[in-house]
Amino acid sequence: MLDWIHNHGTLLSWLTGASAVMFVATLIALPAMVARIPPDYFAHERRPPSRWAHHHPVVRVLFHIVKNAIGFVFIIAGIALLVLPGQGLLSLLIGFFMLDFPGKYRVEKWLVRRRRVLAAINWWRKRAGHAPIGVV
Repeated sequence: MLDWIHNHGTLLSWLTGASAVMFVATLIALPAMVARIPPDYFAHERRPPSRWAHHHPVVRVLFHIVKNAIGFVFIIAGIALLVLPGQGLLSLLIGFFMLDFPGKYRVEKWLVRRRRVLAAINWWRKRAGHAPIGVV
């Protein structure tokens, strides 16, 4: 084991650096993303139209491609961070919320309806000066 560590020092350095970057990115991104959720986002039967719905179709498609690519990177990094030092679960959550897939809104509503999750989200929103989220 020590031979492997000694022979792969560069790889371990890169993984340590990536872990530190993901940790800081998670600490910055999650509260910022939670604060941007409209207070009535989960009060609808169907997902409300996004802010990008009224933009040019090319811009909208490009935005979705970039957003899904970033979400995929967060998910891959989150899986890696489950065994490496860092915020694996939070990175996975950020990646999940950035991806677009059928049924995502139902999964989001189910998750936010959990009492502790809703309390944590509203605590972050209160610290950012935003109204609490209402869930139907």
